[in-house]
Amino acid sequence: MFASPFSVSSSHSAEHEASARDSFILVAVDRDKNSQQAAKWAVDKLLSRGSTLQLVHVRAEAGKDEGDAEITQLFISYRGYCARKGMHLKEVILDGNDVSKAIVDYATNNAITDIVVGASTKNTFIKRFRNPDVPTCLMKMAPDYCTVHVVHKAKAIQVKAAKAPAPFSTLPPKQYSQPNIESDASRASRGDWRKTSHTSSPMANRNSVDRLSAYAKAPSRDRPLSGARPAPQKDFDDYIDFIAPPRPSVTRSSFSDDIDLAMSMELPSIDFAESMELSSAMSMESLSFAGNDVEAEMRRLRLELKQTMEMYNSACKEAIDAKQKAAQMHQMKMEESKKFQELRDSEEEALALVEMEKAKCRAALEAAEAAQKIAELEAQKRLRAEWKAKREAEDRKKATDALNRNDLRYRRYSIDDIEAATHKFDKALKIGEGGYGPVYKAVLDHTNVAIKILRPDASQGRKQFQQEIEVLSCMRHPNMVLLLGACPEYGCLVYEYMDYGSLEDRLCRRGKTLPIPWSIRFRIAADIATGLLFLHQAKPEPLVHRDLKPANILLDHNFVSKISDVGLARLVPQSAADVTQYRMTSTAGTFCYIDPEYQQTGMLTTMSDIYSLGIMLLQIITARSPMGLTHHVESAIERGAFQEILDTAVTDWPVEEALEFAKLALRCAELRKKDRPDLGKEILPELNRLRNLGHEYETSQVSSTSTNCSSSAPYSFNNDDI
Repeated sequence: MFASPFSVSSSHSAEHEASARDSFILVAVDRDKNSQQAAKWAVDKLLSRGSTLQLVHVRAEAGKDEGDAEITQLFISYRGYCARKGMHLKEVILDGNDVSKAIVDYATNNAITDIVVGASTKNTFIKRFRNPDVPTCLMKMAPDYCTVHVVHKAKAIQVKAAKAPAPFSTLPPKQYSQPNIESDASRASRGDWRKTSHTSSPMANRNSVDRLSAYAKAPSRDRPLSGARPAPQKDFDDYIDFIAPPRPSVTRSSFSDDIDLAMSMELPSIDFAESMELSSAMSMESLSFAGNDVEAEMRRLRLELKQTMEMYNSACKEAIDAKQKAAQMHQMKMEESKKFQELRDSEEEALALVEMEKAKCRAALEAAEAAQKIAELEAQKRLRAEWKAKREAEDRKKATDALNRNDLRYRRYSIDDIEAATHKFDKALKIGEGGYGPVYKAVLDHTNVAIKILRPDASQGRKQFQQEIEVLSCMRHPNMVLLLGACPEYGCLVYEYMDYGSLEDRLCRRGKTLPIPWSIRFRIAADIATGLLFLHQAKPEPLVHRDLKPANILLDHNFVSKISDVGLARLVPQSAADVTQYRMTSTAGTFCYIDPEYQQTGMLTTMSDIYSLGIMLLQIITARSPMGLTHHVESAIERGAFQEILDTAVTDWPVEEALEFAKLALRCAELRKKDRPDLGKEILPELNRLRNLGHEYETSQVSSTSTNCSSSAPYSFNNDDI
């Protein structure tokens, strides 16, 4: 029994669709193991049994002399594998120096939708700094409608999914236009039909004839191809070449004439006998091609219909969801309205109860008013006496609290005063960072002050804060920084403002300030020693600073140096002072300035400050880092190159006096405290002598200059540079 037009078995349709889909999949292969794994993965995951495995190998331009034997050796393993799997094999060889570009061009020209490639065997780290490998280039260069699979050890380790649908075409993919590629048509001309992925069968021809006859019967307005865009003649010719390569007995022109004749026939009514007669007159092979074209167009229309139905179903689903949400919103609105009405009713009931209670209260008040008036006169004197006694007690308490809060040793400021002076701690007024918090310049009581703020996260800051208040509030000395006030509740200390900042900033010339003359440096050293002697002779117990360094020496506008940051200072008992040592459980200070013997043994004495003073004196004349400074100075003195170690910013050093100054500093920096000189008997007299020498030098300089006061100053610079 003959089948009616367009009646094609489901198995044939599935095989054709699988074959069409497989024609858009290629596997890039080379001589590595990953290529074999990629081909096996494509056969297992993407291709079906009986389909065609399309392999693409790129031969470099420089390697065109690669013989057929090597190419055959490359594909021989794949041929055996396809034979075992019952699959066809299509081998494509491309020429080009850029492997990735050749594969992408071939995929673009042949509408390839899936590219399978083995993972690169190169080192990943080297790959990033040299030319990228083929899989990376394919992931970047592949068209948006093409999916790239990178396979390693039979697993897809990277997948670049397609971002756009593939461009639909009723024609099969074009053959690559490289002249060195051996096309299917050329192989067919030699009679090798086994390597082509598309085969013809009598059943396929019969079905194609049935479809064409039904197509011819249908009026032009009912034909499924009426709304489709006709394919270009060149693509149609490529399609004919791809499906059925020309045979020696059949030419291209005769084949095209047969197709034109079949497509241009007008058959208003045709029965089964006429269709058989037509099929016997026409080439079975040609009609199968036309039927395949019609079938491809029908697939496209089915796909478009499927997409339209999906869009329609999605729109219906959104409409149903919107309707359900609207119903839910309406239900919620009704429930809210009901709750609002219930709350309103309960509120009205509560108001009614309140009015009733108010009426009862008014009646009770009126009843008690008479009794209250009677007792009011008797209780008036007692209440007045109690009020007077209470006020006196409050006044006494306020006076006591004020007396307890007031500490006559320093002035207390409120946090409002501190915030107003610093403009809410404006960053523009920040002039430095202390050991436990920032330092701001401000104006309090029409006086320039420096305000140190304790950081909340400073673990030891609160203890040092209290220590600094206790020390500075109990002493006054010209070479000790003056504490003007404090806000203990918020950890704020108010000092006098020092115009020239710290000694460390001036020695390092931060802010591009002028170098300090040698005469002023000698005076600064004598001032530091004077202030340190005051601490060591404090009564009733000596005081050790423990953190003496240039950053804690401040300079006013006359270069008078003052010692600050006494938060680490320790009171040494008088009994321990007699034996010149006092054991501490933990050392404190700054590295390079800490007494080595104190650091090792924990024995704290006034000689611990002498070591820090020696390091600082060497910095005053060299302006160098304290790290290894004693070694550098001793080495320069031994080599007779002491002048080279002096600060080069000062050109008129008195070398002999500076050498004596350096030797005194080296004695102060001895490792053992018993080898260090006494501050009051040896160090301070020598520093005072050098200070007087500098003073005489300044006097002579002033007398020799002009009468212009500004030019007669030995040293000056703008305070804004600090």
